[in-house]
Amino acid sequence: MTDGLDLRDKRVAVTGGAGFLGAFVVQALRQRGCKDPFVPRSRQYDLRQPGAVARFFDDARPQVVIHLAAIVGGIGANRANPGAFFYDNAIMGLHLMEAARQRGVEKFTALGTVCAYPKHTPVPFREDDLWNGYPEETNAPYGLAKKMMLVQAQAYRAQYGFNAIYLLPVNLYGPGDNFDLQTSHVIPAMIRKFHTAKTQGQPFVTLWGTGAASREFLYVQDAAEAIVTATERYNKPDPVNIGAGQEITIRDLAEKVRAAIGYAGEIRWDTTQPDGQPRRCLDTTRAQREFGWRATTPFDQGLRQTIDWFQRNAPAK
Repeated sequence: MTDGLDLRDKRVAVTGGAGFLGAFVVQALRQRGCKDPFVPRSRQYDLRQPGAVARFFDDARPQVVIHLAAIVGGIGANRANPGAFFYDNAIMGLHLMEAARQRGVEKFTALGTVCAYPKHTPVPFREDDLWNGYPEETNAPYGLAKKMMLVQAQAYRAQYGFNAIYLLPVNLYGPGDNFDLQTSHVIPAMIRKFHTAKTQGQPFVTLWGTGAASREFLYVQDAAEAIVTATERYNKPDPVNIGAGQEITIRDLAEKVRAAIGYAGEIRWDTTQPDGQPRRCLDTTRAQREFGWRATTPFDQGLRQTIDWFQRNAPAK
């Protein structure tokens, strides 16, 4: 491991930098002395359009690109919008990396997703298992679209010597997450449901699936630190998992959230709805070995901070 890329001296652009994860990545860059990371906003630059991508590169003139922008959501949103989730995510990656190559960008960090892994990957998921099957059906279009950036990065490195790296984060959570029940992931959805049920005196909360599936969750600030550290220090073609290395069943997660919020009512499981992938937990040894990163936020602490943030910012009604 070397000292790597000194981001203080670089023009860094962060797509999705105004979003949930992006805000923490921009903060981590500034803490390192990166003066003014460029954050393209979607209303100014539709990164699905090649003309807008070209304008973004003209305006930002980045030496380093961290590509976080994505169209994302939980199982419901993925099932409702598989075509859009595939096209929008794939086309953004294709246009951005090609433009970065043409413009001579020094480093391109692409963010993949745990949804790229095959449905029945042995736990813990190892990067070498990434191509050993088809992803879980409810989010396969999204997972495969993001996985194409790994193919593109490796192909561009092989043909053009382009320094693109690819990171595979597990499910994220933390302050500032998306708590919209139509598009949110499981932790913010549970927090909102239990909070609403408590404040409105509802006798039960309905959650999707059986509760038997397991997930791994990474605190957003830890994820941001991993992304920036990899951008500084990692320069290889192999994908790298970014996770906490621990899993919890959805049923146990629900009990944790209910207890933390202080909701005394019943949990009802709607088994007509899918569980999604049976288990998710990443092997994170490559990240530790290659660039010295590991998650540091205990899950209960991160969950408490997320709930506290939501309760401070929850709508009054």
